[in-house]
Amino acid sequence: MSSTVDPSTGNLSAEPVSEASFRRLAWRMLLAAMFCYLFFYTGRQAFGFAIPGIQKDLGWTKATVGTISGIALWSYAIGQMVNGNLADKFGGRRLMALGAILSTTLCIVASFMTSAAGMAVALGANGFVQAMGWSAGGRVISNWWSHHERGKSFGFYTLAAGSSSVLVYVTSTLTITTFGLDWEWLFRLPVLLMLVGGITFFVLARDTPKSAGITPPRSFTHDADDVAYDSDGTPPSSTERYKAVLGIPRIWLTGIAIGFQNAARYGLLIWVPVYFLGDAWKKTDNAVWITVALPVGMAVGALVNGQLSDRLFGSRRDRPIMLFMVLGALSSLGIWALHPGVGLGIVLLFLAGFFVYGPQSSFWALCPDLAGKVMAGTAVGVVNFFAYLFAGAAEPVIGRIMDHNGGDAGLIFLIVAISCTASAAVASTIRR
Repeated sequence: MSSTVDPSTGNLSAEPVSEASFRRLAWRMLLAAMFCYLFFYTGRQAFGFAIPGIQKDLGWTKATVGTISGIALWSYAIGQMVNGNLADKFGGRRLMALGAILSTTLCIVASFMTSAAGMAVALGANGFVQAMGWSAGGRVISNWWSHHERGKSFGFYTLAAGSSSVLVYVTSTLTITTFGLDWEWLFRLPVLLMLVGGITFFVLARDTPKSAGITPPRSFTHDADDVAYDSDGTPPSSTERYKAVLGIPRIWLTGIAIGFQNAARYGLLIWVPVYFLGDAWKKTDNAVWITVALPVGMAVGALVNGQLSDRLFGSRRDRPIMLFMVLGALSSLGIWALHPGVGLGIVLLFLAGFFVYGPQSSFWALCPDLAGKVMAGTAVGVVNFFAYLFAGAAEPVIGRIMDHNGGDAGLIFLIVAISCTASAAVASTIRR
């Protein structure tokens, strides 16, 4: 049956919709979430590019900036634990948009900080509100895509996150090298894109088929594990959601596995720009542009891994996670051992990004697989809490290791290889 749109609300009629109509709406929600999250990393990943300028202007050690980075990641972890549940309770649409607005504001505040304590407070608060984005968007996607296409949908969503890293690397490089602006502007200009993304998502997205005013086709509702959030009955309380999700042993295993993976990922994102902006590369023209190969590889890897989990591994998530983590370790070891030049460096950085970040698609699809749609936001938030708890703990340690080894940023590739190996080992215990 065809559907109509109320021009005053933008909502579809409550009449049942056809498979084709529902499919178009599902893609609309996915693309809206992707568009918003495409700009979200401008609010937290430019810090790596700001480190050289901060050290020059303010005299902070790598241990200090590593600690600040760790505080921001820990705040993000706590925010995930809280905001994932809030997305289940209040809906992801409002929460994601609010996070974009608040993060834009706090990044601008951080740009004026000249003390380590002030920067830590500003970026710590920013980390918490940044956590309003990912699980909220994942909550919306879980409500519009079934289990059998979850690898694909989360693959595209994670593609947007990986592409956001590309955007950060490009906008940061343009800000520093092309426009010749100081590090403060890394926190002022690119974040305006995030503000646009948040507002656009709020206008276009709807939390559930019910809030969009439609009844989905039977093909979407027949899966036993896909209990709709807006189905009849009283939704579980916050306490019940946390208790249920934390009572799933595989959620804990998933959290530990993604923890090691995310420590590797952020190790690359934070310290690769430092490595290529260092003394060894200063004589290479536009060496910083080499780093763009890393997030490009991440974006492509996320899309490929999600598709593999559905099409090749029959919606088994553990196998593509293990495969990519092992290959990510080998790619990182290659950079550490070979000290490659520009050409090989670009190839190996692309592969490192491809394999290290790619498994995120399977990790996020695994969350609603294990907990069901009714608690998808809470499950994503809990797992992401582990992810950033590990990443936050790793950053100060990485900074100290480099300080105690003559500031050698190249050690990051060995550390990443170790983290990837640990992630693969834990992922081997997950079954779904």
